[in-house]
Amino acid sequence: MPLWSFFLIVAGSLIAIGVGIDFIVKKKNLRLDPEEGIKNASESEQVYKELHLKQTIDDFNTPKQ
Repeated sequence: MPLWSFFLIVAGSLIAIGVGIDFIVKKKNLRLDPEEGIKNASESEQVYKELHLKQTIDDFNTPKQ
């Protein structure tokens, strides 16, 4: 089996898995809200996650040269 066919099979299967998961989520009408996970954390975890998120956003907006 040529190498290109192996890569084609792997890529096709990953796309098929993604389409299947997307179909299931839309069929069950699931809402995935990232803020919901923070609400269930303790106060110290919320502070840590919010600071980490802010630092990540700042690092993304001001890249190092």
